[in-house]
Amino acid sequence: MATAALRVPDPRVVPLPLPWVTPAGPQIFVHEGARQALERRLVAAFGGPVQLAVTDNRRRMITHSKAKGTLRVRVHMMFLGAPDRVLDALVAYVVHGDRQASQTVGEYIDRNLYRIRASRPVPGPLKTRGQVHDLVEILSELNAEYFSGVLSDVLITWGRMARPPRGRARRTIKLGSYSAVERLIRVHPVLDRPWVPRYFIKYIVFHELLHHVMPEVRVGGRTQLHPPEFLQREREFRHYERAVAWERRHIDRLLRAR
Repeated sequence: MATAALRVPDPRVVPLPLPWVTPAGPQIFVHEGARQALERRLVAAFGGPVQLAVTDNRRRMITHSKAKGTLRVRVHMMFLGAPDRVLDALVAYVVHGDRQASQTVGEYIDRNLYRIRASRPVPGPLKTRGQVHDLVEILSELNAEYFSGVLSDVLITWGRMARPPRGRARRTIKLGSYSAVERLIRVHPVLDRPWVPRYFIKYIVFHELLHHVMPEVRVGGRTQLHPPEFLQREREFRHYERAVAWERRHIDRLLRAR
């Protein structure tokens, strides 16, 4: 029987530093008890021998094949911590080819794309300590307050200062960005000024962290970077209203800064 595979998502970011996973590189340490428990589920449903391997694959989240009466299954490590509903769906998809179960598993993968390791190394050194603001401190505070400290492998750096042509002012400015393939947040260096409050930079970084944990979605054939769930989560930032108001009052000054 030919190997079957479920979902080939775009490469995302490094996995969360769970107790049974190394923070970088392809080698992983799997919680053997969790692997055996999932294997027993598969054996009970299949009614025969099962060989289950856990991977850190970036492209194929689930593959399975049958050979000489043995079901061989490979699953991404994200499934070891999945709720029972998802594990039941995983077993139903692998053993019976259940289409509804496939959808449940696919939705779980979409919600956990941030657990897939980075596919492209970051070019050059990172600059995290500015003249005024330290981005590592800001990232650490946000991680602890809003993400239970689990996003410790997200990278951050001050970006490059792109100056407009002489005699011309900026018309737009991108204050922050997130690269999923590098799991890297870049913050515009125009914000490294004494007159830019720390809470505003934290707001920018918080926004980019949400892109890390809430991948873009497609609705009606169109990509949504900021779906309603994203915007709702963004408002959980402690100084959201204050930060939005500050940006509105100071956007002209940010555009003029060099």
